[in-house]
Amino acid sequence: MGEGSIPDEEWERFLREAAAGAPGAPREPSARARMVTRRLKEQPAPPEGWRTHTPARPRGGGGKGWYAFGLMAALALLVVALTPGRLTGWWGNGDADAVPPAAETARPTAPPPTEAAAGLPTVDEPFRGSPARLWSDGATGLGLPAARATGWMTEAEVARALDRSRDFLIASSLDPGVLRGERPAKAIAAVNPQQRDVQDFLETAFTAPTPENDPLLLFSRFDGTEVRLAGDVVKTRGRITYREGKRGAVEVSSDVTYVYPLVRAASGSDEVARTIVRREVVMSWDDPAKVFIEPGTFSLVSYRVDSANGGCSPSTGYFTPEFSAERAVTDEGEGPESDPYDRSTPMDTRMREADGVGCGRASRL
Repeated sequence: MGEGSIPDEEWERFLREAAAGAPGAPREPSARARMVTRRLKEQPAPPEGWRTHTPARPRGGGGKGWYAFGLMAALALLVVALTPGRLTGWWGNGDADAVPPAAETARPTAPPPTEAAAGLPTVDEPFRGSPARLWSDGATGLGLPAARATGWMTEAEVARALDRSRDFLIASSLDPGVLRGERPAKAIAAVNPQQRDVQDFLETAFTAPTPENDPLLLFSRFDGTEVRLAGDVVKTRGRITYREGKRGAVEVSSDVTYVYPLVRAASGSDEVARTIVRREVVMSWDDPAKVFIEPGTFSLVSYRVDSANGGCSPSTGYFTPEFSAERAVTDEGEGPESDPYDRSTPMDTRMREADGVGCGRASRL
């Protein structure tokens, strides 16, 4: 009989008492219970510190401190669970609507809502009070649609045409040098040199600008001796689409609004004015077998612009924003007030409404 086993006589006495229903008789352990109990008895004690924890004795009321800390943590979790919106206020700017709008895939049905964080713009926050505060920065707002074989182009060729179309928009409306008033040489090089009427326009627009030959129809330029960008961010919102055009061409259309924050060029100037420019450009990537065109260039189908706070003086080739001092002494303009951030109205409709009005009035500048 192994060590620790019950003697035979004791076992027989237990069976007799159990059969007789003796009070207080112990129940027979199951085979598994006996096995586990025996293994635990034979297993050596684990070494000190192995999966064990001996709590240290707190010093000077430390137990109360940990209790208070735990209570505070529990209360904080309860507040977050009951009022999750407050969490943004602790670590963010607290704006309930501070969520960038989804990419524009079709014409909006309404103007953007009024900006919750109202107030005058500053050099540090040049888009304060403007719906553009939540718009994309620069080229990131010029999203491209998925490419598919269209007209004379394969899918890969359409993708390349879309990329080059966006490059033109960047070179014409976002390039820092062009915004300072430089000639947009890179953008001009993308236009088909065989397109005679456009080349005539480009030759006169920068030397003798007129309302009909105004570089601002295609390019965003400011007189660097008068104003400069407030920071290095231009806000953008719009869409780029394409379809099959004439003679199998791939026709790429862009409808983009650019918001330029500006200060006077003088050192130390800190008043911010915004010029809002909505520009529509249609580019035709023609089949060289059917149209005279230089490889890698496009033909311009149409181009037009609608701007707010860009100046109403005779064409100078530059946008000329007004600041508070100028606005105080100039006429408010003619016609109904328009919202330059409203992209729900087609460009041609807005142009017809503005035809013959002269300088209009813009809201939310």
